[in-house]
Amino acid sequence: MKKEYRIKDSQEFLSIIQYKKFYHTPSFTLYVKPRKLDHMRVGISAGKKLGNAVVRNKVKRQLRMMIMETCTFKENFDIIILVRPHFLEEKYNTNKKLLESVVKKVKIDR
Repeated sequence: MKKEYRIKDSQEFLSIIQYKKFYHTPSFTLYVKPRKLDHMRVGISAGKKLGNAVVRNKVKRQLRMMIMETCTFKENFDIIILVRPHFLEEKYNTNKKLLESVVKKVKIDR
């Protein structure tokens, strides 16, 4: 993912989460906040409940690939994805379909 499509700053994470618009699935929770600029940005958070650093990095790599395959980055909102432990129990394709359905909901609800 390009740098302009990433959210790294913790204050930006907090502002998006405090906006309190979210979509929940068993594998992850998406927090959404509209923005005025011309492209979407994504932040991924994988807590220590998922496992050690190797497992968390693998999950984040998988999520980045899912996002690159499902999103066009032309939308005008920011997304924070909080990964839940159930993510590890599901297969890649199942998690990808969940992400696709949630992103479609986000686009429709805007």
